Amino acid sequence: MGAVLDMSELSVGYAGTPVCGPITAQAAAGEILGMVGFNGAGKSTAARTIAGKQPMLHGEVRVHGLPVYEDAIPFRRQVAALFDEDAFFPSLSLREHLQLIARGHGLPDPDAAVEAELDFFALRERANAVPASVSSGQRRRLLLASALIRPSSLLILDEPEQRLDPAMRERLGERIKSYADDGGTVLLVTHDPALLLATAGRCLLIDDDVREIAPERAAAEIAGR
Repeated sequence: MGAVLDMSELSVGYAGTPVCGPITAQAAAGEILGMVGFNGAGKSTAARTIAGKQPMLHGEVRVHGLPVYEDAIPFRRQVAALFDEDAFFPSLSLREHLQLIARGHGLPDPDAAVEAELDFFALRERANAVPASVSSGQRRRLLLASALIRPSSLLILDEPEQRLDPAMRERLGERIKSYADDGGTVLLVTHDPALLLATAGRCLLIDDDVREIAPERAAAEIAGR
């Protein structure tokens, strides 16, 4: 089976200065690839580059053979991503945000899909509230629901555990596994050893160089930092 995500000699950074790389790795359908490292190592920068949110310095990334280009419809149809950015329409409720995404992506029963996400992420009681009036944890759960409700074949998650309680972190791990079991590919950047061990089959350690390590060793690296 060919790679869904294929990175070759990828170097990422800002203003021509690399902060991470080169990265050469692949992930196939059904795989969860973890990415770990110390703060400032470049994990989030790499994830944002793979998602097409900033230009790469060197190398190549392809998703289903497509070059990374966030504005291209074929690329956007394949890739869903979550980053540490609260980007909302201030006048839309939590439910309306999810309805907009579900309908925009042509889900066959958008209302049922929205209600399922509200239930899963324990947002039903605040479903009619606007984002500014709910807690930061609830806004984080809305972002997760927004990434997971839409169809995709590659899910990029940058520290999705942030502002989640332990029970929700455990449920999120189950949801990530379910996404992969259904054939999706996941790139997971995390500082949570338990989430990593519950999900990832392989891991990249972002350090002075980039190398693949076992999830158990990656979890120990996280716990020791």
